[in-house]
Amino acid sequence: MTDNTALWILSKRSPFAIGPAPMPEAQAHEVVIRTRSIAVNPFDRLIQTAGDIMTPFLTYPAIVGTDVAGEVIAVGADVTRFKIGDRVLGFAAGTDKTRNRASEGAFQAYVVLLDHMTSPMPEALSFEDAAVLPLGLSTAASALFQRDYLALNAPSLEAAPTGKTLLVWGGSTSVGMNAIQLAVAAGYDVVATASPRNFDLLKRLGATEIFDYRSLSIVADMIAALRGRQMAGAIAIGAGSARPCIDILGQCEGNRFVAMATPPVSFDEVPAGRGHWRKLVPTIAGMMVGTTSLALRARRNKVTTKMIWGSTLIANEVGPMIFDAFLPAALAEGRYVTAPKAEVVGHGLDAIPAALEQQRRGVSATKLVVTL
Repeated sequence: MTDNTALWILSKRSPFAIGPAPMPEAQAHEVVIRTRSIAVNPFDRLIQTAGDIMTPFLTYPAIVGTDVAGEVIAVGADVTRFKIGDRVLGFAAGTDKTRNRASEGAFQAYVVLLDHMTSPMPEALSFEDAAVLPLGLSTAASALFQRDYLALNAPSLEAAPTGKTLLVWGGSTSVGMNAIQLAVAAGYDVVATASPRNFDLLKRLGATEIFDYRSLSIVADMIAALRGRQMAGAIAIGAGSARPCIDILGQCEGNRFVAMATPPVSFDEVPAGRGHWRKLVPTIAGMMVGTTSLALRARRNKVTTKMIWGSTLIANEVGPMIFDAFLPAALAEGRYVTAPKAEVVGHGLDAIPAALEQQRRGVSATKLVVTL
């Protein structure tokens, strides 16, 4: 019998620990894959340090992780899109409130994936490159296409131009690069922010204009550039991104809606162990103050704001819209690029904690990947 191994969080705020895990079984509308590559995200480590706030529902022992690519080894009832041996990438939904199952966490050798959150991979696409997509893609799609967010037209390979413009603040992030590509595939023009070293990259992804987010005049410059355009809204990614998006959209025509991917304060300095509450309490207070300040600013500018939760699409039409209807053909035809660039930083589950720490220290236009 095949053995499974996982990187566990045994209890709330405990260190990662490698240990045996039950061999997953595919239920209806599920597949089980043999993991080949895992990408790490800030959310993966923040569950360990700030799970009291972000995932209070999570059942322990827990297996976290979202971004995964591998080979199908089992298919459940009613699965028609996949067969054993298929190479796939997928969104591991184990830490979503509606799933909350260790068997669906990415940090293990064998993972359960929902079939509608899984996409076949072209033969030319490596597991390492494929693993960078799921969470960034899902977060961007949740912001752009869900009816209670920007509600853009669905992406397709033959989208007609809409004549509308999307603002992506934080275009060189994982979410930003996917937001640019998805919006372009849906027929929208995209104006983005980034560091100058990433301008050419974002242009290749489809952004029509890019502004240096560190410029002291960026808000005035973008308001001038967007004057007379019909806005589709904005997606704000990164620390301090929501405020300028509110100010810009407040001076524009069209949909004054800012989908926010980043809270107003960072939880990066909150430790899991000693000093946890000493750091967490003032961080929560800062978040409350920041949230109130943004709400008041949005109200003055007649702008609507809403935080994104990157897994909500698994329970609505956007999940299959992306992973079934759009992504497989877009990848196969080279019309969608896996971005950001994958950087392999280790092999084996024991390399994941170091990858998460490296990610916490900061990366630019790359995503850290561990192979299995």
